[in-house]
Amino acid sequence: MNVKRSKEEWVRRYVSFIVILFIIAFGTSLSIRANLGSSPISAPPYILSLIPGMKLTMGQLTICMHVFFILIQILLLRKDFEKRQYAQILVSFLFGFYTDLTMWMTGFLQVPFDMNPMIGYPLRLIELLIGGAILAFGIACEVRCDSLMLAGEGLPLAISKFLKKDFGKVKICSDTSLVCIGTVFMLIYFGGWSWKLVGVGTLISMFYVGMMVRVFAPHIAWLDKIFISKGERVSPQETNVSDEWEGNRIITIARMYGSGGNAIGEAVAHKLGCPCYSRQIIDQTALQMGYSTEFVAENEQNISTVRLWELIFSDSGIPVSLNPSKEDAIYVNQSRTIRGLAHNGPCVIIGRLGNWILRDNPHVLRVFIRSGLDFAIHQVTERFHISPEDAAKKIERVNTGRANHYWHYTGKQWTDINGYDLVINTDYTGIDGAVDLILRAAKNMK
Repeated sequence: MNVKRSKEEWVRRYVSFIVILFIIAFGTSLSIRANLGSSPISAPPYILSLIPGMKLTMGQLTICMHVFFILIQILLLRKDFEKRQYAQILVSFLFGFYTDLTMWMTGFLQVPFDMNPMIGYPLRLIELLIGGAILAFGIACEVRCDSLMLAGEGLPLAISKFLKKDFGKVKICSDTSLVCIGTVFMLIYFGGWSWKLVGVGTLISMFYVGMMVRVFAPHIAWLDKIFISKGERVSPQETNVSDEWEGNRIITIARMYGSGGNAIGEAVAHKLGCPCYSRQIIDQTALQMGYSTEFVAENEQNISTVRLWELIFSDSGIPVSLNPSKEDAIYVNQSRTIRGLAHNGPCVIIGRLGNWILRDNPHVLRVFIRSGLDFAIHQVTERFHISPEDAAKKIERVNTGRANHYWHYTGKQWTDINGYDLVINTDYTGIDGAVDLILRAAKNMK
């Protein structure tokens, strides 16, 4: 993604990144103080720092580890290593300093390992969750800042580019390797397993932080006011355009599989005399990205539960402009396409998070179509000529993929009625009844 920013905006983002880095370090240190095990990325330096006679602090060891990671990045990417990413070296020194500072600041919060378990374990768990939430907030801000990244994320990104492998899988392998390395240090220097070094907190951190990043991400758009000066932010009031959406009435239709949502959308568009976009969005995305339509169709709105957990485990501070995920690339491209269609004129948009992507458009009627399983099975068996059992499996798989896709990019539930203006159950209305309800609601649109 090519990002064009003024010098002032870059300065704002770099200064913000310095503050965000402190938040990340503080969350990491607070998690460690819970005495339930360190996070994967901090496991090796934390364990080494506790070796009797070790002269280097955890922060200094973190610097050494990060600089080593940067050298590997440079060796792997060579000329493809972005010049601005050399700043990771400075970031490593600053993060190391922050690590020692926050470990000192949180020293009094360390829960003694020999405390009464009835009191100690709840306190440790609470502290771990609070620290993880702070860390996740910092990571979400880091991604929103979209300027630099820590070497801990830069290394798996470089490996994924070098090997041409999926970033998520590489990140999981990277975190697992760091935990294994930390475990080896623990066994060598401490002669056995220590649950306060590598323990349940390590496992919790591997998925809890990623999950919390997705909770925070949709709610930090206000940071753009810090990153971008007021003079550079464009708003309808500051332009000659009275309404940036030009008053085009748009209907978005999210639908459960087999509920008749596609047929309803096409019928509504026909009666309103406007275009209906569904498969056309796939075709345009494929054309713009150089993918086949089959590839886009297979990877859009289709995140399996296994893939979702993989994304959660690998969630980290990768700036949007550097993220290699095919799901993210398709989502960003489709978002631009959908917003462009909404600018072009009145239309009906089926699926593809249209209600979320156009959530700032006051001229959108957001519809959700649902149905009972029997109705959906009947629709699917009639269309594909498959058995009811196969139809039920297909319905569950597609709906799960759509729900995971929605949660992955919005942090919200796909079926939450708060995301829609009109919810219709075709069990009771049928296709024609649903069309009539939407048309009646459309008459009351702004």
